[in-house]
Amino acid sequence: MNISFENPDKVNGLMTITLTKDDYQGEVEKTLKNYRKTANMPGFRPGQVPMGMIKRQYGTAVKVDVVNKMLGEKLYQYVQENKIQMLGEPLPNADQKPVDVEKEDDMTFVFDIAVAPEFKAELTSSDAITYYDVEVDDETINRQVEMYQSRAGHYEKADAYDAAQNDMLKGDLRELDAEGNTKEGGITVEGAVMMPEYIKVDEQKALFNEAKPGSIITFNPRKAYPESDTEIASLLKIDKEQAKEMTADFTYQVTEVSRFAKAEVNQALFDQIFGEGNIADEAAFRAKIAESIKQTLTLETDYKFLLDVRAYLEQKVGELTFPTELLKRVMLNNNKDRGEKFVEDNFDASIKELKWHLIKEQLVSANGIKVNDDDVKNVAIEAARAQFAQYGMNNVPEEYLENYAQSMLKDKKNIDNLVDRAVDVKLTEALKGVVKLDEKKISIDDFNKMLQEK
Repeated sequence: MNISFENPDKVNGLMTITLTKDDYQGEVEKTLKNYRKTANMPGFRPGQVPMGMIKRQYGTAVKVDVVNKMLGEKLYQYVQENKIQMLGEPLPNADQKPVDVEKEDDMTFVFDIAVAPEFKAELTSSDAITYYDVEVDDETINRQVEMYQSRAGHYEKADAYDAAQNDMLKGDLRELDAEGNTKEGGITVEGAVMMPEYIKVDEQKALFNEAKPGSIITFNPRKAYPESDTEIASLLKIDKEQAKEMTADFTYQVTEVSRFAKAEVNQALFDQIFGEGNIADEAAFRAKIAESIKQTLTLETDYKFLLDVRAYLEQKVGELTFPTELLKRVMLNNNKDRGEKFVEDNFDASIKELKWHLIKEQLVSANGIKVNDDDVKNVAIEAARAQFAQYGMNNVPEEYLENYAQSMLKDKKNIDNLVDRAVDVKLTEALKGVVKLDEKKISIDDFNKMLQEK
């Protein structure tokens, strides 16, 4: 066997592998003998089929399999031993001569290999990166308190409808005929819920002003929701096809007016949000909210820090030379169903991500970053905690968080993202101890606006 590798421009590699009969014949014979042990052919007992028949029937297929397997093993072994940073999969060279595996003993294969450009990505204490200290002010805490009040709120009965309060009505709907009488056999819906504030046409919306239990309002669903068959179908409990044809007036007899009331800031709210007995008064409640926001913001500020590290190093490293045409072939080979236009449209963005991937690989190696199963599990738990927090659930027991995280880890689609996140968490913490942190205070609104601009 002979393997040679040429890489004159440092990024476009050419690997040539020549196999002789001595390289693969032993494995071919061994495989055919194993076939013979289990071969079942008419007129012969198992294991007694003549070797000549086995070779005629299976010889070429076995030879192809052995040669392909040997090619792959030797190619990747050479790449690993010679520390070649290969990008993507190797591709057959355009000048590869046809190989007749069945007839030829000595075979030569030529592969194009995309090689990562050589560069050095390094951070030291002389490199200054901004790290934001997001201030949790009273206005931010007030918004969070109000959100908790809304989530824990409830509807209570009111004497009359008030549009400013976004009240909810409950009543009975009856379809009318052309003369304005209740239509015999027409649509009737008892206990229909309406929120007039969401009616699209002001003229129809105004019909419900000051409605109270016992009021009978005549309105037209088609005029109220002129462009929404879905809303008409939902209100009248009919399918969308029927809704398209609906033009009749309806009466709506109000049976109940309900008004949303936010929860009071009291012990019941403290217990619901942070667990029974953990918060004693409003001052402690607000302090705990500030602490929770700060904890969430730490994840966000770390994320922004890593984004800034990326931008800083991409500029510091400068432009890199990639094997453009070869990488386009690799990308097309991986996206055959999407075609060349997809490659052209997405190639620049792909190269940008590849550049950061190569930079991050060097940072991970330089800082000795390694992640284990516990690291990935912890990231999954924090992801679960953040997800529950979005719904105001801040006192979820640890065992529930762990069970939720375990369900995430069972889905293979989540694993790569969780591993990447675990690497990012460790890398961020390490880099914060390497570079000079240029700490800047910023309001939470300005910080969120800055993240949205990214």
